[in-house]
Amino acid sequence: MTSERLSAFVDAVIAVVITIMVLDLKPPARPDFQALTQSAPTFFGYVLSFVYVAIYWTNHHHFFALVKRVNGAVLWANLHLVFWISLIPFATAWLGAHPGSLAPTVVYGVSLLACALAWWVMQAVIIRHQGPHSALARAVGRDIKGRLTWAIYVAGIALAFITPMAADACYVLVALMWLIPDRRVERVVAASADQA
Repeated sequence: MTSERLSAFVDAVIAVVITIMVLDLKPPARPDFQALTQSAPTFFGYVLSFVYVAIYWTNHHHFFALVKRVNGAVLWANLHLVFWISLIPFATAWLGAHPGSLAPTVVYGVSLLACALAWWVMQAVIIRHQGPHSALARAVGRDIKGRLTWAIYVAGIALAFITPMAADACYVLVALMWLIPDRRVERVVAASADQA
């Protein structure tokens, strides 16, 4: 099977996830700036989660530019990733409703860590399907950035028990690390396009 249908499915799920998150943004009850300020944590949570979903979407498209055909294992690994991404709106809404609280901050971190681990599983399944000398395997290499991401998430989850603001800083740091699409993969995609 070609990867185009898989990418179209992910596009649709991402659109639904973003829609759910934006529908959770409620206007302030009062028409003044103080009420708007009180909505800031919810809005910040939405922005951070939107950035995360956008990061997964852009990197997914770069990955699958190097994946022309998929098998059942790749489909299931992709669904595993999509499952965890689909839980981001829940974690975002809970964190936005209770900023600075331990449990929502931990759950938000766990949802981000689960997405990162699911991404790694998908990546490993694709590389196993394509072979160790595939373009994607060369692009990913030892994946130090991915492993550093897991470590920062784990640190953030642990820091939430001390101060949730430190955990939030860890989550923002990872988003900043990945804001620009994965350059390793981007270089290989560009090289493949030049050869075509």
